[in-house]
This record gives sequence, structure tokens and C-alpha cells, in this order.
Amino acid sequence: MPLIDPTRSLLLVIDVQVRLMPVIAEGAAVIANTGRLTTAARLLDVPVLVTEQNAGGLGPTVPELAPEPGTAFPKMSFGAARAPGFFDRLPDDRDCVVTGCEAHICVLQTVLGLLEAGRRVTVVADAVGSRKIENRDAGLARMAANGAEIVTTEMVVFEWLGTARHPRFREVVRLIK
Repeated sequence: MPLIDPTRSLLLVIDVQVRLMPVIAEGAAVIANTGRLTTAARLLDVPVLVTEQNAGGLGPTVPELAPEPGTAFPKMSFGAARAPGFFDRLPDDRDCVVTGCEAHICVLQTVLGLLEAGRRVTVVADAVGSRKIENRDAGLARMAANGAEIVTTEMVVFEWLGTARHPRFREVVRLIK
């Protein structure tokens, strides 16, 4: 597989919501790493799509990651790929870099749907979470077994930058130090 190219990437943030995150194992790290990726994406002109699962029950996206008002993609199906209009929000030429919760439910089902649709999918292991670590690990293993690449936040950021000569290098590197 080729490097993660910022001109072909879309950051997909799945269901990092206020009523869910307090019960996610290592939830603070998931929020922090997703925040790093979201900020880097915006600095490097990588589009960001945020989903919200049953927002009436789980609340909105956490304030640290809140998308522009009215831009979150609402869904009731666990896999976003099953939600009407989801693929309309994904440009055809973009690979998906995926973060969010829960790794073994909504992230897994979304990733499997993207793979089934022929999309290249990269899942950021240190930016996905579940209530139990073993569920997260099982979800990541199943995604990998079905063709998703499993990476870390730093891998994505440095591949998006490509070079220490990138004009935004210092700004972006500050996010991970």
C-alpha cells in the first residue's frame, strides 16, 4: 500500500460523543489523538467528516472535536456506510483515515462497509476506543484481517507532512510533541 497522501485523504471521525466517551477505556487518549489528527487535517487541507450515532441518546460530538454547526453526519445505523446519504458526503477520490468509537461496533461496521465499497481505509489504532480494551483489540484485528491498514496518529501526521520542509511542519509537529 502507498503512503497516506493528504491530497487523497479524508479524516472520518466516528461517534466521539459526550455521553459515550466517559465509559470508553482510555477515552481521554482517543479524544486527544483524534484532536491532533483533526487539527493536522485542517492545517493540511484534509477534509474532515464527523458522524454522530443516535445524537438524541448519546449527545453531540465532544466539545474538543465539535464540527462546524450542522456539519455532523447523523446516523442511527451502526455502520455509517449503511446510512442514507453517507457516500454522498465522501468524495470518490478520497481514502478514509478513521478514528472514533466504538472500535468493535460502529468503527468496525463502517470500515467493513467502506472496504466493501472498494475504498482504501486506514484505521488509527491509538485514536479508536471501546468500553473494554479486548473489544477494541478484537475490532482492530478484524478490520486488519479484512484489508484495513492499522496505523498510529504519528504515522498519519508524518505521512501527511511528507517532509521536514513542508511549510506547516513546525506547526503540525507541535501537535504531537
